Amino acid sequence: MISVRPLRNQRIGVFGKGGSGKSTVTVLTARALLRQGYSVSVLDADSTNVGLHNALGIKHPPASLLEYYGGTVFSGGSVSCPVDDPTRLPGAHVSLEAIPDRYIGRTSDGIRLLIAGKLGSLGPGAGCDGPVAKIARDLTLLSAAENPVTLVDIKAGFEDAARGLITGVDWAIAVVDPTKSAVRIAEDLSNLVYRLHEGGGPATEHLGSPDLVELANSIYRHSRVRLVLTVLNRIADGDTEQLLREALLDYGIEPVAVIHEDPAISASWFNGGALRTSIAERDADPLVSALEAAAKTSLVQHATAPEG
Repeated sequence: MISVRPLRNQRIGVFGKGGSGKSTVTVLTARALLRQGYSVSVLDADSTNVGLHNALGIKHPPASLLEYYGGTVFSGGSVSCPVDDPTRLPGAHVSLEAIPDRYIGRTSDGIRLLIAGKLGSLGPGAGCDGPVAKIARDLTLLSAAENPVTLVDIKAGFEDAARGLITGVDWAIAVVDPTKSAVRIAEDLSNLVYRLHEGGGPATEHLGSPDLVELANSIYRHSRVRLVLTVLNRIADGDTEQLLREALLDYGIEPVAVIHEDPAISASWFNGGALRTSIAERDADPLVSALEAAAKTSLVQHATAPEG
C-alpha cells in the first residue's frame, strides 16, 4: 500500500535563471506542502541571494552550514568543491534533532530553514562557491518522527546543476518566467536529467586519482533525480501563459502549475517582510499534486520491478 505522504524523506530542487522567482516558488511550495500535512524543511543553497528567511517570516537568518561543517577548503576548512573533489560530505546524513538550534530557523507554522552558506560573509579571496553546492548536493535531513520533505532553493542559472547537485535531489522544479533564457534553462535541465537516465557521466579528466574518477562516475550512475517538473511564474495574463506554453512545447515540456503575477509578492521582497499574496497563495497546490502523483508512480514502478 502506498503511503498518503509519498514525498516523505524526499529532496526537491528548485532551479531557474536569475530573477525567475525561484525563491518565491520555494516559499509558496513550502506552504503548499505544509497544508498537505508534510513536515517541511527548506535549504537555502543560493550562495549570493539573501532574504529567503524574511520571505518565510523568520526575523533573523540561522548560522550557515558551512560553519557547521568546518568552513570551505579555500579558507582552510573541510568542505570542498564537488567538481574538484567528488567525495561525499562527511556527516551529510544528519538528524534534525542533532543539529544545534542556531543552525535552524523556524517559522511560526513550523517550516524549518537551513542556510548552506553565503559568499558575501567570507571576505576577499574566499574562492568559488563550490562548497555550498556540495552541501546542497549531499545534505540529507533525517528525523525519527517527522519524515521531512526538503526543498532546496538553488543558485540562479545552470552551473550548480552541472556541478552535480542535480544528482542529489529526487525531483527538480524548473521555474520559468516570461523570458527566452528561462525557457532555455528548463530545456537544459530536462536534457541533463535525460542524459543521466541514459547513463551519462561527469567530466573526470581533471581528476588525478582513478579512485576519484570511479567515485564521480558512481555518483552519476546512482543519481537520485527522477523527473523535472516545470512551473510558469510571474504570469500576468492568458496571452503570456499561452506564449510560454507554446515555447516550452517545442521542447516537449508541459508545465504542471502556473504562479500568477501578484504585486504583493514584489512588495514583500522589496520591504523585506514575510511573503504576502492574495492572488498566488494557492497556485503551488497543483505543483504539489503533480509531485505526489509522480512520486506515487515511482513507488509503484519500484514495487513491481523484477528483482535482479
